[in-house]
Amino acid sequence: MLNERRRRVLSALVEEYIVSATPVGSRTLVDRYELGCSPATVRNELSILEETGYLVQPHVSAGRMPTDSGYRDFVDRLLEHLDATETPPAALAPAAEIDDLMREASAMLTRLTDSLAVVLAPSVSLARVKRVDLLSMAPNRALFVLITESGQVLNRHLELAEAVTPERLAEVERALNASLDGKRADQIRPLREALLAPGAGEADGLLDLFLGEILSALQEADRDRLFHVGVPALLAQPEFHDADRARPVIETVEDGLAILSVLSDALASERLSVRIGHENRRAELGGVSIVATHYGTSDSDGVVAVIGPTRMDYGRAIGAVRTVAEGLSDSLS
Repeated sequence: MLNERRRRVLSALVEEYIVSATPVGSRTLVDRYELGCSPATVRNELSILEETGYLVQPHVSAGRMPTDSGYRDFVDRLLEHLDATETPPAALAPAAEIDDLMREASAMLTRLTDSLAVVLAPSVSLARVKRVDLLSMAPNRALFVLITESGQVLNRHLELAEAVTPERLAEVERALNASLDGKRADQIRPLREALLAPGAGEADGLLDLFLGEILSALQEADRDRLFHVGVPALLAQPEFHDADRARPVIETVEDGLAILSVLSDALASERLSVRIGHENRRAELGGVSIVATHYGTSDSDGVVAVIGPTRMDYGRAIGAVRTVAEGLSDSLS
């Protein structure tokens, strides 16, 4: 455990390093921060913090930099303070399509943090169906529109094997809404199987066609849940001027399954999470920190996250993630 004086010295060094991105010396801390102790005491505290693994000195004549452990102590104290403050939601512009809302949230996060922003849309397959509309576009062509209780809208054009009247389409629409109201994707599949089961009577081919297309659209939408913005912002950070250091991070974000695994903690927890450097599950993320939290109020929650160097401005990142998550929750509700 760090005593209060040592913790003040550590916090001052972390704050200075976040701004400067260069190793920090004791003279800088004494000149710029009210630490309440002499320069000799500051030098002694820095030596102890290095010996105990909170700081590292890259060269004998250089200043010191925080380690992951140093950042962790700093962030834990920051979270204690921020947990006691209320975060106002972001004012996200109304969007007709949830994809537009996700893109706006991602862009806002990058603007607020100068980091790579990741927004995972709510799972469509876990959302409950609110309504299905069928529209006749031509005798042999129809459009279905599915709206979930969490606000997602799916639509798809279908070519029909034979001409179908608007009256017949309305009949199928009523049957779909009666069967699917409040159902999730995993509950729709058994309905379709029951419809086609032996002894179930004459199957309604048109109803089966639309059920199949609805299931296909739900599965396809879940493959495209990930929205990310801000690769240039990440590359602009001094730590990633060497593209070889940034490439593994970007490849992980581009890999949907990999980033889902990385964000799984945020989905499972009601609290905001901060993973620092080697606390991340994947070795290629050892040089970054991830601030993430879930949003929404149902089984189909999504995730808001920012990814930046371990030197990121944690106070700003935590505040931005919370603000955008609250805004998304409000918009979807």
